[in-house]
Amino acid sequence: MPQPSSETTIHAYWQPGCTSCLRMKEFLTRHGVPFVSRNVLESEEGVAELAALGLRTVPIVRRGTDWANGQVLRDVARVAGIPWGGATMLPVPEMCDRLVEIQTTAQRLFAQIPEAAIGTQLPRRPRSYGELAYHIFNIADAFLEHEVDGEPLKEGAYGRVPAPGADSKAAILAYGADVLRRFEAWRKDRAATTNFTQKAHVYYGDVTLHDYLERTVWHSGQHVRQMVMVLGFLGITPDRPPTAATFAGLPMPEKVWDDEPGIRDQASGIRKSA
Repeated sequence: MPQPSSETTIHAYWQPGCTSCLRMKEFLTRHGVPFVSRNVLESEEGVAELAALGLRTVPIVRRGTDWANGQVLRDVARVAGIPWGGATMLPVPEMCDRLVEIQTTAQRLFAQIPEAAIGTQLPRRPRSYGELAYHIFNIADAFLEHEVDGEPLKEGAYGRVPAPGADSKAAILAYGADVLRRFEAWRKDRAATTNFTQKAHVYYGDVTLHDYLERTVWHSGQHVRQMVMVLGFLGITPDRPPTAATFAGLPMPEKVWDDEPGIRDQASGIRKSA
């Protein structure tokens, strides 16, 4: 368990394209907290520091031996010494509306990506365009596993990729359509009688089911913003992309992608060569 520490230096561990990593770093910066930045895909030292604490996941914020999972800003605030005044969440019905919109938009945008391009990798991140789309759909599927199947969200769940033979554009789109159908069925049959103040069984912290639903909505929404970025790389005009109204009231990161040196340069190079 995390322990109090007298050390003052804050360390932030992250990887490119990780939505909560970006939000954690922006949160620290917005509150004027300097930190040592560790991209674990490129920093052996960062990986070793996490391993010393028995950790194998990001985002993580650390001060000495005290640490927190960066997916919960309340816990990030505690480690970083930032006053936490709470956060306001949208009502559950509105969140459900947003998730339907976001998942529908993801299907529409991914359908625009040519089959030949779905294996292309994102900037400085071992995730293909096809895997990005699958991930968006799987985020909602993981929520359904929690609510319909009674399965806890375990570490590594968000790292799932399509099974061999199910990684074509058509197969991923079919998966997305099936997830959306099942979410709408859950919403119709069970959402109104679900207690959203109860504790959610997730690996990343002590949160309510309302918190977890919000995480599901904005997490998939941030990746849809990345899908718009991908279409830009390919020189394709997105078909009805999300608007500011799509994300109003959600705790979205400000940026779409990490802009630290190297990552920013590679993304710029992709745009120039697209």
